[in-house]
Amino acid sequence: MSCELCGRESKGCRVAVVDGVKMMLCPDCMRHGEGVKEIPVTPAKVARATTLRERKKIPKDIYRNMEKELISDWSEVIKEAREKKGLSREELGFKIEERTTTISKIEKGDLRPSDKMIKKLEKELGITLLEEVKEVTTQHQSSSRLTLGDFIKHEE
Repeated sequence: MSCELCGRESKGCRVAVVDGVKMMLCPDCMRHGEGVKEIPVTPAKVARATTLRERKKIPKDIYRNMEKELISDWSEVIKEAREKKGLSREELGFKIEERTTTISKIEKGDLRPSDKMIKKLEKELGITLLEEVKEVTTQHQSSSRLTLGDFIKHEE
């Protein structure tokens, strides 16, 4: 278990109240903390509480289910499509219910459009701003390649 005060891993963590907050503390924090009051708890409750906390720590890969991404030249594509349709920034903003300054910032590349706005722009301008994500693979290098250590001159 890890101490919720100092973050160290310790097998002897116990439940205590610090300034009115229930926490799991290691023996060092229990001993040195001012205003720390230990709470007698059954081992089953402690184990359940810590396993719930540990589950929350698992980071999620937000890119795993990502199927499409914004094209690299999106600002130019939006501006060219608007001009090709003969719309002013004000007219486009009115049609997609966005402010003119927002349209201006998007066309300059200063503001990335949200997913919701991307859909509105694609529909109104008849363009495609999202492309399929290509899976990137890296090549594993063999250990027979040279390293920096191979170039260091050994002097004795």
